[in-house]
Amino acid sequence: MSNAATGIDPIELYFWPTPNGWKITLFLEEAGLPYVMRPVNITRGEQFKGEFLRISPNNRMPAIVDPHGPDGQPISIFESGAILQYLGDKLGRFFPHEPRLRVQVNEWLFWQVGGLGPMLGQANHFVRYAPEKIPYAIDRYTREAERLVGVLDRRLADREYLVGEYSIADMAVYPWVRTYNNLGIDLLRVPHVAAWRARIEARPATERALAVGRDLAASVKDVAADPEARKHLFGQR
Repeated sequence: MSNAATGIDPIELYFWPTPNGWKITLFLEEAGLPYVMRPVNITRGEQFKGEFLRISPNNRMPAIVDPHGPDGQPISIFESGAILQYLGDKLGRFFPHEPRLRVQVNEWLFWQVGGLGPMLGQANHFVRYAPEKIPYAIDRYTREAERLVGVLDRRLADREYLVGEYSIADMAVYPWVRTYNNLGIDLLRVPHVAAWRARIEARPATERALAVGRDLAASVKDVAADPEARKHLFGQR
């Protein structure tokens, strides 16, 4: 975790080790931006506490508080895609200024937050966590996950990263692609995705980013066998 003494008040990162949380640690570690991690244990309902809802009204993490917002005053931001855009603009890194490239980065960022993430999330739920195996749901979401990863594979057939150099689009997509193996689907079917994943995993900042919260994840019981975790994760009102 970056918290080097730079004279800059660190960003507060409200986090739990999930694909959406790792999107933000990927950026922060790549940029070397000082931050402190504030754990939000989503398996114990901490995302529903009032103090967190004031930062993230949709009771989802990640969220950040930047003590030095655009007007010099603190600002809180929720939704992982919005956080990545904000940080990219703040630092002028990983989010191109050239208009055509910027549009393309936004296309793939929104493709992830509106498609790949939700579909892989539903597929994982019905394959791993649903109390009963529903063949229609498993087939529906697994097939859509396969289709979307196929779209990604075609995009990466002739390029190293989604848009030009490594960007917030790659940071958004990569943590979700890591969950693909949970569905029992072999990445060898999508060789360009596999090569892209390997390139990102070879970046030193990626290991640091994925190490954030590793101890938190180790402290959690198997969600499928933990009634309290299931209540908070799957029984929300």
